[in-house]
Amino acid sequence: MQTFINLAEEEGLAQFADTLADATDAMAISYFRKPLNIEAKADESPVTQADRAIEAEMRRRIIETFPSHGILGEEQEATRLEATHLWVIDPIDGTKSFLSGMPTFGTLIACLTDGRPVLGVISIPPTAERWTGQRGKPTLLNGTPCRTSGKTHLADAILYTTSPDSFDPVGLAQFEELSEKVGMRRFGGDCYGYGLLASGHVDLLLEMNLHPYDYMALVPVIEGAGGIITDWDGQPLTLKSEGKVIAAASAALHAEALATLNRDEYER
Repeated sequence: MQTFINLAEEEGLAQFADTLADATDAMAISYFRKPLNIEAKADESPVTQADRAIEAEMRRRIIETFPSHGILGEEQEATRLEATHLWVIDPIDGTKSFLSGMPTFGTLIACLTDGRPVLGVISIPPTAERWTGQRGKPTLLNGTPCRTSGKTHLADAILYTTSPDSFDPVGLAQFEELSEKVGMRRFGGDCYGYGLLASGHVDLLLEMNLHPYDYMALVPVIEGAGGIITDWDGQPLTLKSEGKVIAAASAALHAEALATLNRDEYER
C-alpha cells in the first residue's frame, strides 16, 4: 500500500538532510588530505576510518531523530529495510578520489518512501556545493534552482564516467561506441558529475556496477533539474536495479543514448 506524506513532513525530511550534510561535510574535511588507514573490503574496494566514522555519525543522527526509519548504507549492515521511510546513505562517494587528495568526492543522502526516492542530496565538501532534489520540486544548488543543459543530440553532448575500470568487457564496448558519437568524453567525478549534469555543465553520464547507496540520491536531483536517470534498459532505478545507470540532460538525449547501448550486437 502506498504511503502519502504531507508537505510539512517532506520539508522536515529535507531540513534534516541538510543538517545531516552539514555535519558530514565538516567531518569529511577534517579527514581530507590527512594520513589515513586504508583497508580493502571484500570486493577489494578501499575503505578508510573516515568512511566508517562518518556513516556511524549519520546513522546515530537518523536513529535519534527518526527511530522508526530504516537505513541502508555502504559500511554497515542495513536495518529495517521494510520500513515505510528508508534512508540510503554513502558517507564518502568517491573514496579513491578522497584518499588520493582529489576534491571531487561527496556525501550522498536519499530518503525513500515505499521504495521511491522522495529526497536526494549530493554534497561536495571541498567545493561547498550541495544539490538537493525533492519530489515535485526544482533541484536546488546551494538554495538556487538549477537546470540541465537540455541538449538533445549525442553529437553535442559531453559524456562522463567515473572510470573505464568499472565496466565489464561488454559494457566497455558499449561505452566506447557511445563515446564515438558524443562531442567530448571525460573521466572522473564520482557523484560530482551528476551535480554538474544537474547544473548544465555535463550532458550525459554512464556507469555500471553501482549500488543503491551510489545512485538513489541522484534520482531526485537529476529529475528535479529536468534530466532523465534510469538503468540501461530505460527502467526506473530501484533498490533491486543491477547497477547500470545512465543520466541525460533531456529525454531526447537519453533516448538516443539508449538506442546506442541496446544495439542487437550487445544483447547477451
